[in-house]
Amino acid sequence: MPLIRVEDVNKEFRIHNRHKGVNSAIKTFFKREYSVKNAVTNLSFTIDEGEIIGYIGSNGAGKSTTIKMLSGILVPTSGSITVDGLIPYKNRIVNAQKIGVVFGQRTQLYWNLPMEETFDLYKKIFKVGPTQFKKNVDFFVELLEMQPFLRTPVRQLSLGQRMRAELVVSLLHDPKILYLDEPTIGLDILVKQKIRKFIRELNQEKNTTIILTTHDMDDIDQICNRVITIEKGTKVFDGSIDTFKNTYSQGHKLSVNFKNKYLNLNDPRLTVVDKQDNNLTVWFRKEEISITECLSIFSKMGEIEDIKITEPNLEDAVENLYNTGGTVNK
Repeated sequence: MPLIRVEDVNKEFRIHNRHKGVNSAIKTFFKREYSVKNAVTNLSFTIDEGEIIGYIGSNGAGKSTTIKMLSGILVPTSGSITVDGLIPYKNRIVNAQKIGVVFGQRTQLYWNLPMEETFDLYKKIFKVGPTQFKKNVDFFVELLEMQPFLRTPVRQLSLGQRMRAELVVSLLHDPKILYLDEPTIGLDILVKQKIRKFIRELNQEKNTTIILTTHDMDDIDQICNRVITIEKGTKVFDGSIDTFKNTYSQGHKLSVNFKNKYLNLNDPRLTVVDKQDNNLTVWFRKEEISITECLSIFSKMGEIEDIKITEPNLEDAVENLYNTGGTVNK
């Protein structure tokens, strides 16, 4: 049985229409006009325990709305959501004990307290036993290399240090599910790598189910094993990262340097990207033509000096998805 089940979920927001001018403002006292925005439309997916899911989409696609419905903050307009057998908004207290949430642009830390005292505070809030508390704090502090700033007030921590602290606070009670909304936003590459490594090890050690929303495709590529893509509130893809790349990217890129000028390329399976005196760059799809056949074609065009093959790129695939509105590249 899936740990998370989302079935035909819709979420609508009523937005008050405001018009310029004093007369229009006065009219709103007597009659308000509203428009309806569909944030999520007929959304369905399931997630099994222990999975790490990348939940991606452009700004305003409905990602944060989904996370808020899963965590019980928002109520779906229609459809059903169950998290570990519970309906989140009807069982908010019990559901909160099963989940951890980190919003990259919002904090749950106390500005004037050192990290050690913040951990003690959340120990009482979540009613974590002393043995479990010590074990978790030791484990997280070591993995995230937090020992040097445990006694430092939150207001004096760097952004990277605060994000590591946010992760620990959300995990002290051993939640089964961790929702991460832009956890590496604004961080330098070294801190990003620490957090990515921590998320992977957390999943391996504790089998924590993780849903990650981010615009940093390196986060998705290095952490997740499955991606769900949402666009304009509607799911457009659900599958492995490799399948996503092959579906929405233009394929593999092959650059060939010839020793001298080369013959013209005449093969519809190869799309020319760049053409210079001694260099030719093409896109090709492995399901249409093999690398061996590509090399055979190029070897007949001229004497090859150097070859470079680039795998499909996740960021390019996402860009193509946005540009095509979810249309599969062929």
